[in-house]
Amino acid sequence: MDLPVMPPVKPMLAKSVAKIPPGMQYEAKWDGFRAVVFRDGADIELGSRTGKPLTRYFPELVEALRERVPERCVLDGEIVIARDGRLDFDALTERIHPADSRVRTLAERTPASFVAFDLLALADESLLDVPLTDRRALLTTALSEVTPPVHLAPATTDIDVARNWFEQYEGAGLDGVIAKPLGLHYLQDERAMFKIKHERTADVVVAGYRLHKSGPVVGSLLLGLYDDRGALQHVGVSAAFTMKRRAELVDELEPLRMDDVTGHPWAAWSDEAAHETARLPGAPSRWSGKKDLSWVPLRPERVAEVAYDHMENGARFRHTARFRRWRPDRTPESCTYGQLEEPVRYDLDEILGTAG
Repeated sequence: MDLPVMPPVKPMLAKSVAKIPPGMQYEAKWDGFRAVVFRDGADIELGSRTGKPLTRYFPELVEALRERVPERCVLDGEIVIARDGRLDFDALTERIHPADSRVRTLAERTPASFVAFDLLALADESLLDVPLTDRRALLTTALSEVTPPVHLAPATTDIDVARNWFEQYEGAGLDGVIAKPLGLHYLQDERAMFKIKHERTADVVVAGYRLHKSGPVVGSLLLGLYDDRGALQHVGVSAAFTMKRRAELVDELEPLRMDDVTGHPWAAWSDEAAHETARLPGAPSRWSGKKDLSWVPLRPERVAEVAYDHMENGARFRHTARFRRWRPDRTPESCTYGQLEEPVRYDLDEILGTAG
């Protein structure tokens, strides 16, 4: 492979802001695996956000890209999987599997798509120092006749359109909106763009915690919600605390600490089979590697208000929730899925059909 921009490339990143800023190019924020595509003739490589290759996990995309993108190019975009008109991140994570046979089975069962939103190189020219507006024009021309499963991401400079996207696209499983300065060069691994994400709050049961890697202080709180059957389901964690606050939480939660997990709603957490029928902490994960997933059980009696941006399949927080405050006025039994706001459904095909 001999391209003007060679792997590894660490993608340009975005920093969070509260409102959509004016005077920029706007795109949807895709909820998938960030990927940089390198194509030099028959050679295709997919690089992850960290620079590590993703190529072996998406063989169907390798073939599709070879047939659909310019012969020599470097594209920035997102690998996604859609089911029933919505993005499905869980299906995407299943693809990171050590067994090649399993990867190929899933490639047929839940094929992935690639959504391109930036162009880093074309033919023999690096575009890293070319302004965004020019890169977008070249990308639009290069992918003008592209067909699924490769897509050109929709983009607009109309802030009113971007505001509509922010409200509508969540119903298709997207995260929010990305805003990019029009003259922006491609700055690797720098937070030079802006992301605007949904934020909601929920009252959750704090039913345990994990210790921090630095010592006997709280690393993350384990959060639960009651389902329609009255079972407490593990829905995520809250972890953004100062070291002083982490130490305080150990003392604060000590009266609720259980000597062992017996009698706790998540007592079966260490039984791998139990994870097939309930959401429990410590589920086996290819992402966790050898990470210690043990936790300290607490009597599920304390309620916290947390902020979250997105629910994955309506079952768990897609990202780490942000602790807001304790809610002594709420009972644990009142912390149910019913309190969560459900976005209006929006067909993903409608989004991908508006690129231009």
